[in-house]
Amino acid sequence: MQLETRLAEGKTKVVYAHPVEPGLVVLAHKDGITAGDGARRSEIPGKGALAGRTTANVFALLGRAGIATHFVSAPEPALSVVRRCTMIPLEVVMRRLAAGSYLRRNPDVAAGARFDPPLVEFFLKDDTAHDPLISPSEIVAGNHATPAELATMTETGRQVFLALEAAWARQDVALVDLKIEFGRAPAGELLVADVIDNDSWRIWPGGDPARMLDKQVYRNAPAVDNALLADILARYEQVAALTDGWAGE
Repeated sequence: MQLETRLAEGKTKVVYAHPVEPGLVVLAHKDGITAGDGARRSEIPGKGALAGRTTANVFALLGRAGIATHFVSAPEPALSVVRRCTMIPLEVVMRRLAAGSYLRRNPDVAAGARFDPPLVEFFLKDDTAHDPLISPSEIVAGNHATPAELATMTETGRQVFLALEAAWARQDVALVDLKIEFGRAPAGELLVADVIDNDSWRIWPGGDPARMLDKQVYRNAPAVDNALLADILARYEQVAALTDGWAGE
């Protein structure tokens, strides 16, 4: 696919205008991986194609579950064609088990404490402020989203989590938490948007955090070397292959 007009670029993807359809854009998944608000950065050749493959598998599963997303197709492993929408500057995080930053913010909660239904938290996308936790009232006051949109994001976010949790459970993998984003379509409809790949969740095979397959391996590493990057690539390859198995679900 010939991509010429670059619209935006983030840490893990580049957004291009679709060469033919003005209502679509193309996400090019990058090989970069970051942690600590970008303080740690590495390149892993092949990661972008694996991220795109996983994202395509995830959004196809969500589409079959009747969840509205911006995803249209994946003409190449590292490319996603999606509906053009205006992104809402929020990260919506669903938590089944208490882990990571939640425990740091709530030291009295036991690690692995279960939330049923999944707990939903909102974080404002602001790198300069380190993507702070934001309350529903602050979201509305800041004109980031309406109360009705917050209700939709909460309900749809849980639907997304439950669909992916069930798919992972069939492969004996625990979905611990999940980050998603939403965009507004031109008519105002909220769509699950951006990407959902191995940087978006915590997944523990057999429920064992020592066997984690996700980006936390990179975050936790005391130092980065070629052996670590090769290990991370192998885990991302494993995740892409596991999500390939969702095609028949």
